[in-house]
Amino acid sequence: MFNIIFKSSTSVTIEMINKDPFSTTPYEIQLNHKQIAENVTTNVYSIYHLNPDTTYLLSVCGEEVKFTTDKEFVCLNVKDFGAKGNGIANDTACIQACILACPENSRVYIPAGTYYVGPLFLKSNITIELHENAHLVGDIDRNHYPILPGMTYTTDEKDEFNLGSWEGNPLDCFASIITGIQVENVKIIGKGVIDGNAQNADWWQDVRVKRIAWRPRGVFLNRCKNISFQGVTVTNTPSWNLHPYFSEKIRFLDMKLISPKNSPNTDGCDPESCDEVDIIGVYFSVGDDCIAIKSGKIYMGRKFKKPSSNFNIRNCSMNFGHGAVVLGSEMSGGIKNINVSQCLFNQTDRGLRIKTRRGRGKDAVIDGITFENIKMDHVLTPLVINMFYYCDPDGHSEYVYTKKPLPVDDNTPYLGKFVFRDISCENVNVAAGTFYGLPEQPIDSICIENVQFNYADEPVSGIPAMMDFLAPMSGEGLIFEYVNHVKVKNVSFIGLKKEKFKQICVGSFENK
Repeated sequence: MFNIIFKSSTSVTIEMINKDPFSTTPYEIQLNHKQIAENVTTNVYSIYHLNPDTTYLLSVCGEEVKFTTDKEFVCLNVKDFGAKGNGIANDTACIQACILACPENSRVYIPAGTYYVGPLFLKSNITIELHENAHLVGDIDRNHYPILPGMTYTTDEKDEFNLGSWEGNPLDCFASIITGIQVENVKIIGKGVIDGNAQNADWWQDVRVKRIAWRPRGVFLNRCKNISFQGVTVTNTPSWNLHPYFSEKIRFLDMKLISPKNSPNTDGCDPESCDEVDIIGVYFSVGDDCIAIKSGKIYMGRKFKKPSSNFNIRNCSMNFGHGAVVLGSEMSGGIKNINVSQCLFNQTDRGLRIKTRRGRGKDAVIDGITFENIKMDHVLTPLVINMFYYCDPDGHSEYVYTKKPLPVDDNTPYLGKFVFRDISCENVNVAAGTFYGLPEQPIDSICIENVQFNYADEPVSGIPAMMDFLAPMSGEGLIFEYVNHVKVKNVSFIGLKKEKFKQICVGSFENK
């Protein structure tokens, strides 16, 4: 069985209904009784080059479903606006003109070619299609990039208007190759490539130094609504690949996010203070966290109290990042109701990774987190929760690292309920899981059910959580410190030569 999870005027995406993480047994796809794909193994698959406002009969594994593509008023070709697509001419103005000229319910078409571009700004109620051989390549000169001011006072000086953002604060940043500011109802589709071209520029040099403004992302969506990306590859970005910011109803489907392992801060997808985000069928191979869910540092969290909430992360493959799915550390607005299922985690440092610290604030609540039906392989430490994360200029201060209980106040974060079930972890190295709560504010509840940890023959040593005074470890089980309630059911350890469970200041511990 399958569901149609997305359609546009010229494309459709299906998702197989099964319990297989990311991929499944091979199947074929027929359209109007004609085979269009065979030996498909991914659970999520997209079909392109369809006609607008046309009814099709889709057949997968013997099941037939009719669907009708969206209506379309007109299609505008960027080459008709003067774009060369030769990789030499700067095509920014021509493509931008095509976007601005495109009427509602119409499509901007970028045909095969290499388009050398700076930032392109989206417009509401249109579709942008990149042909499978269309390649947007980023300008290597930062002086050609517009700056998005971090904060501007309103004319009456009673409020502030925030455009730029950097690591959870309202700071000046360069516009991204694809930038959306308060736009709605946009679809970016096709199998083309958005290439930040950072390897040929200076974006990955002196990355902690602000030069004119902070680095752009691959895609930046500021206060947008109902935006969908389908099929597109984003690669070689100056910093994060995808950054939805204070946005809602955002969908990333059947994409590829690829940057070198050693590229700095090239997180895959970092939604920040967003609601209703779907990340489905996405392949990650990046230089930092694959997915990092955020909600700002203390200023933005306290001012707007806007959590990231109601996420579905499903049928994704996370490879080589620092963490597969990460929450924080900029999470002062809170993170709630996150469901991660049917995913593969491969050779990441950590599987689930939660990062927070004293100083994130009382609105920094993480709650309602569920991970299920996950396969991990060569993940050094599958499960990590760390409330002593040593980030920011005061990250190594006694205030952050002390294990002495401090007063619970307006700066104290809170971690609620976490559920991990039906998970297989092969080639565990450092530890199965480490959970470090604050002595004054323990993690409330951890449930681990139907989980298997299979250790590497010769586990490597490492530090599972970035916190001060934590010694390297190897081949450890599950470590709980300052947790109110722990429930463990049907959890097995294969090749473990140490204690299964270590507990320090755990309120209740149930093992079935």
